[in-house]
Amino acid sequence: MDNHIRNFVIIAHIDSGKSTLADRLLETTGTITAREMQPQYLDQLELERERGITIKMAPVRMQYEHKNKDDNTHTHAQLNSKYTLNLIDTPGHSDFSYEVSRALAAVEGAILLVDGTKGIQAQTLANLRAARRANLKIIGAVNKIDVQGAGIEEIVASVGALLDTPKENILRVSAKTGAGVEAILEKVVKQVPPPKPLHAAPNISRALIFDSLYDDHKGIVAYVRLTEGELKAGDEIHFAATGAKIRIKEVGYFAPRFAPAGILKEGEIGYIATGQKDPSKVKIGDTIVGIPVNASASNVKDYVLEGYREPQPVVFLSFYPDGETQFEDLERALSRLKLTDPALSFEPDSNEALGRGFKVGFLGQLHFEIASSRLEREFNLSFLTSFPSVAYRIEEKGKTWRVTQAQDFPPNPDKVWEPIIELEIVVPPSYLNQVLTMQQSFELSVEEIKNFGAHLALRARMPLRELIRDFDDRLKSASAGFASFSYEIVDEAAADVTKVEILLAGEGVPALTRIVPTGSMEREARLMVERLKEILPKQQFAQAIQAQAGGRIIARETIPAMKKLLGNFGKTGGDRTRKMKLWKKQKEGKKKLESMARVKLAPEVFREILKK
Repeated sequence: MDNHIRNFVIIAHIDSGKSTLADRLLETTGTITAREMQPQYLDQLELERERGITIKMAPVRMQYEHKNKDDNTHTHAQLNSKYTLNLIDTPGHSDFSYEVSRALAAVEGAILLVDGTKGIQAQTLANLRAARRANLKIIGAVNKIDVQGAGIEEIVASVGALLDTPKENILRVSAKTGAGVEAILEKVVKQVPPPKPLHAAPNISRALIFDSLYDDHKGIVAYVRLTEGELKAGDEIHFAATGAKIRIKEVGYFAPRFAPAGILKEGEIGYIATGQKDPSKVKIGDTIVGIPVNASASNVKDYVLEGYREPQPVVFLSFYPDGETQFEDLERALSRLKLTDPALSFEPDSNEALGRGFKVGFLGQLHFEIASSRLEREFNLSFLTSFPSVAYRIEEKGKTWRVTQAQDFPPNPDKVWEPIIELEIVVPPSYLNQVLTMQQSFELSVEEIKNFGAHLALRARMPLRELIRDFDDRLKSASAGFASFSYEIVDEAAADVTKVEILLAGEGVPALTRIVPTGSMEREARLMVERLKEILPKQQFAQAIQAQAGGRIIARETIPAMKKLLGNFGKTGGDRTRKMKLWKKQKEGKKKLESMARVKLAPEVFREILKK
C-alpha cells in the first residue's frame, strides 16, 4: 500500500464555500491551470452552476509536494515527498446526505468547513456526526476570513469547542482569495492517515463502487475505491451483488476529467469503464471482485465489502409523459438517471387521463425538484407530475402494508402510521420566537432548546408530510433566512389522516385523491373543488364537483351548463309561449345529458390543477 496517498472529503452546510475551496485546491496543486479555471469547476451539472449548490459528489486526483520541512510533529508525512491527494467534493443540502454518506465510505479524512459569516449551522452538525460514524480524521476550517466584521475568532472558538480541540488547531481560510489554502493541504498530508490495506485472500482484488454514470462510448462507468490488489484493462471482474461478470474496458482516475491509466492500485480512487449497457448490472455500493485466472468464482459473495445502507425514498410522485415524450423515453431516462442518483426509485404506474407513467420515490422536496429538472434538461423530456405523498403503514382486518399513493389508501383503515422526522434547527436567539410560532401552523413539537455558541439549537419532531408543505420556505421567512435545519426519519407514529376523493359527475378521479390531516380535511376539500370549478370547461350539462371523505360529501361546487341562444327568439323576442316550449325542451335535454354524463379530464386540466 502506497503511504503517499491521502483520500479526503470536504463537508459543510450549504453555501459555506466548499466548491470555491475546491477550486483553490485545484489551482494551488496545479491540477487546473489559471486559463482553464472557472468558478465551481467540479460542479459539472448546469443546474449546479445555476443554483450555486453542489448536487453530485465530484472526485478529483491532485499531486502535491509537501513543503513544511521543519515540522517534526506529524506522524504520516515524509519530508520532501510528493503525495497523491484524492479529494471528493460533496453536497451540503440535507436531501443529498446520501451522496455524502457514499463519499465518506471511500476516504480516511474530512475537512469540516464552516462559514465564517454564519457560524455552525444545522448540516454542519449532521455531516460531523456522519464523519465520526465513519471514523474519519476531521480537520476543522473556518472560511470567508476576508469578510470584514464577520466575528471570525468567535466562530473559530465555537468550531474548536465542537471538535473538542484548541482553537489554534482550527484553520482560517479564504476560499475566495486563496489565503490559508496551502495550510489545508499541509494538514491533510500530516494528519489524514494513508489507506489501510485489506487483504481478504491472496491475489484477490476488490473495489467499492461509490458512484457511477453512463457514457455512450465507455458504457457504465463505475467510480471506485480500490481496497486491495490492482485492476487494469482486460481484467475479468465480478459484481458481487448482481452476479454480473465483465472484462474491464478501461481504468483511470479523475483529473478531474477521465484520465486513462495503465493500472489502478490499492488505496487509489479512480474509475472503471465496464462497457456494460444494462443499468441493472452495476449497482452503487456493490463490490467489484477480481479473481486470478483459473481460480473459482463460486465464492465471490464471500468477498463483499461493507458498503452503506440502501437509501429509503420518503416522498413519492407519479410522472406521466407529456407532449412528444413517450413512455419508453421516460423509462430510459429514469434508468440512466438512477446510475448517478441511486436514491431514486421508480416503478410503473397508470392514470385514466394521462396514460402510463411511473411512480417515483425521492429523499425530499429538493431531491424531486433537481431530478425533475435533470430529466427535462439532460434528456429533453416533457412530463406531468402528481401531488407529492409520503408512505403510510396501514392496518386493516389484521393485515398491514405500505401505501405510497393516495388512491390506494383504504376508506376506513383500522390503524394508520406515518413517518416521523427529528429536526435540528439552528437559529440566532433574536429569531427564536418567530420560529416557535411555526408550531401553530405545522404539527411541530419543539422538545429541547440549547445554547450553541452565538446560536440556539432546537431539537424538534414533526410528521414527514408536514415537511413537504413548504416548511423550508416558511422557516426561511420566519428567520429572515438565518435559520437552518437538518432532519432524519427516526420513528413512525399513529396518524390522524383522511382520504379525500374528488368526484366529477358522481365518478371518482383517482389521480386527484389526496391524504390530508383529519382536522383540515374540510378546508382542503373546499380549496380543491373551488380550484376545479375555476379551471374545468363548461359542458352542455351541469357538472357536480364533489369532495368525499369517509363515505360522505364534505364539499361541493357546481359548474352550470353552457347557455344556448333560442334561435332568433334569443335575439329579437317573439311569442313567449313558443320560447317557454323551447326552454323546457332544452332543460329536459340537459337533464338527460346530465344523467348520461361522464366527465373525462383532459391533460390540460391536470396540468393546471397540479401547478403549485
